[in-house]
Amino acid sequence: MSLSEQEIIRREKLQKLTEMGINAFPAEEYVISDTTKTIKENFSEGKKVKIAGRLMSRRIQGKASFAELQDSEGKIQVYFNRDEICLGEDKTLYNEVYKHLLDIGDIIGIEGELFNTQVGEMTVKVENFTLLTKALRPLPQAKTDENGVVHDAFNDPELRYRQRYVDLTVNPHVKEIFVKRTKLFNAMRTFFNEAGYFEVETPILQAIPGGAAARPFITHHNALDIPLYLRIANELYLKRLIVGGFDGVYEFSKNFRNEGMDRTHNPEFTAMEIYVAYKDYNWMMNFTEKLLEFCALQVNGTTEAQFGEHKIDFKAPYPRISMTDAILKFTGFDITGKSEKELYDFAKSIGIEVDETMGKGKLIDEIFGEKCEGNFIQPTFITDYPIEMSPLTKKHRSKEGLTERFELMVCGKEIANAYSELNDPIDQRERFESQMALSERGDDEAMFIDQDFLRALEYGMPPTSGLGIGMDRLIMFLTNNASIQEVLFFPQMRPEKQEAGSVKLEVSDDEKIILDILEKNGGEMSLADVKNQSQFSGKKWDKTSKNLSKLNLVKVEKIGENVVMKLV
Repeated sequence: MSLSEQEIIRREKLQKLTEMGINAFPAEEYVISDTTKTIKENFSEGKKVKIAGRLMSRRIQGKASFAELQDSEGKIQVYFNRDEICLGEDKTLYNEVYKHLLDIGDIIGIEGELFNTQVGEMTVKVENFTLLTKALRPLPQAKTDENGVVHDAFNDPELRYRQRYVDLTVNPHVKEIFVKRTKLFNAMRTFFNEAGYFEVETPILQAIPGGAAARPFITHHNALDIPLYLRIANELYLKRLIVGGFDGVYEFSKNFRNEGMDRTHNPEFTAMEIYVAYKDYNWMMNFTEKLLEFCALQVNGTTEAQFGEHKIDFKAPYPRISMTDAILKFTGFDITGKSEKELYDFAKSIGIEVDETMGKGKLIDEIFGEKCEGNFIQPTFITDYPIEMSPLTKKHRSKEGLTERFELMVCGKEIANAYSELNDPIDQRERFESQMALSERGDDEAMFIDQDFLRALEYGMPPTSGLGIGMDRLIMFLTNNASIQEVLFFPQMRPEKQEAGSVKLEVSDDEKIILDILEKNGGEMSLADVKNQSQFSGKKWDKTSKNLSKLNLVKVEKIGENVVMKLV
């Protein structure tokens, strides 16, 4: 590991501290009495306090020094005076430890007394300090020149997302986004709980990835020797609970979709889904607009939110327009009763990229997405989707070929999706079979048939309405962030590039055995055969194969019905 000059110096300081008998990483509890926030709110000159945080700046002037301490609540000025800290003849704690062995970024505990400086700044006069953690890597420090221009700010998006821990430290305003994110979740929970609905948890690893049209991540369960999928949605499990007798259930679920990444999509995201028995999509529209109005007020204190150049108002009620009318309005084309070929030809004629794998639903979705979606800035319900787009939705009670479904659009993006849920098991089976036909044509996002879910419906699910909300996307609108990466603590990133020759992969003897087996068999063979030839115990196999995958030396893939291991 190559170290910078500053990193080397900090390690030398650590060594000196150790030689002085100072533990730079003590284990014992450091009891604090106050935070920077409580000090400022309840400031009383002469009050004794005990605080802890990160040293963020220092101005050393001989035997005195002003510094800035940052904790989870903010920053406060602290005053170090040699003779106040070192009451006896021994001045080592100030002259050596504070002046020469501490660095910006170190975490320290301070005991002291509050006072106001001559310019009226609230300050802690240090009577004693304790090193709690030595920072071995320097924090990036922004500097402002005489013209007010900021240099060396930690504002490169890629670095900020990769090193969120640094971002939160040197850009404390970023924390407010995540505070608001938690406020949103709490507000939504409160709204649902007060309505009498029940929070539940459903499986993340699923034998069948159902509930949405999306490409799943696949993994393999060694003990059961079966493929498993990370969930793309929790819908079918929540509906099973409605069958089981719950009147209303909801879940904040981590979902995973093996698809592209952009400013509004992350392969791992959070959705909220709620299902309420004996309701329909009209009731759910009223419920949704009240929910979002409540959430906006709880998060921002107002129903209005700035998003880029747009001021959005989440105050209910919201306008409603059918998908058919929206497409007609913005393209002049009426999709009613049109064949797949007619839709395909029209999409192509207006410059939309389409192919033969797309059924009617996908074609309509592409037309709407390309020509209509971006026009809906204020919260707007798009209703009554064509049946081909909605395999889990009830047929419209009065409009042939349509379903009782709505999506909520804000600033040209969908943030909520809701149905009058399909509870006819015969109709549902036919819809699943239509999806399978699309899959056979090459649509890798078509739904799987979930036989157990069909069995559940055959026992009888009451009339139900369901709603799904993309939580990441909603908080983007409430915090004026155009990128989903800004509202996720740790968004998915490409692997960091390593300099050539900087990383040497070391493999164990067990790992070499598996690599040798694969090399002797052309670099690819059945996972079961590799396991048998290795003669490893189940535990050793799991550990060894997992390590090889982590080192990116092998990968496991499902090809047809076979699971194979390959050399990378």
